[in-house]
Amino acid sequence: MARIKRAPTLQKRMPPQASMDSLIFSSSRNASLIEKRHQQIVDRALKLFFEKGFHPTTIREIAKSCGMSMGQLYHYIHSKDDVLYLVHKRMQKIWFDYLKTSEMDKIEDPLQKLVTALRHTLEFMVENKKLLQFVYSESKHLDKKHLRVVMDMDYKNVVGFWCSMLKEVHKKKSIRGDLDFLGSLIAYLLVFLPLRGWTLKDKPIKKSMDSLVGFILRGLGLDG
Repeated sequence: MARIKRAPTLQKRMPPQASMDSLIFSSSRNASLIEKRHQQIVDRALKLFFEKGFHPTTIREIAKSCGMSMGQLYHYIHSKDDVLYLVHKRMQKIWFDYLKTSEMDKIEDPLQKLVTALRHTLEFMVENKKLLQFVYSESKHLDKKHLRVVMDMDYKNVVGFWCSMLKEVHKKKSIRGDLDFLGSLIAYLLVFLPLRGWTLKDKPIKKSMDSLVGFILRGLGLDG
């Protein structure tokens, strides 16, 4: 991954739009309308996916839920793989929107900013547990083209975000190890609670989040 010389703001780290959306051709040239329809499709499709599962849900059912004909729906997507890609994109956007509520861009100390990002991300993960579980369980069914795009998007927007955080902290306080690898590891660890949190069902969720943040900071040598 290319070296990041300075920590980008949340606005600059927002998931890319046009470059990734070139995967899905739309007959409409109205970018605002496309975005609105994609969000509508994702919201309606997720309700069906949560109720019936990804595979049993048909494109026809998605179209009906959206109040569209099949022809109208195919103006904006070509397949359920397109919908699953859009779910990934939507999930990343609402994560970044959630981080904005922490006003972490106003925090000057890199370590404090990292801790704030970790805590807010864990809160987001817990609040959107059902969405995270769906994404991680169903993404394996994507075709190779869609899977490659989703993996690249995750690497750039999620792993890249944590790498940029670590590199800013490293300027003030040394972090041992490869920062790119550690950024990937943090992204992996943060999905523990939504994916494996059932093993901690008898423990208060806040205590579990505090323990996970502390574990990450100790691993980075930043707990002192």
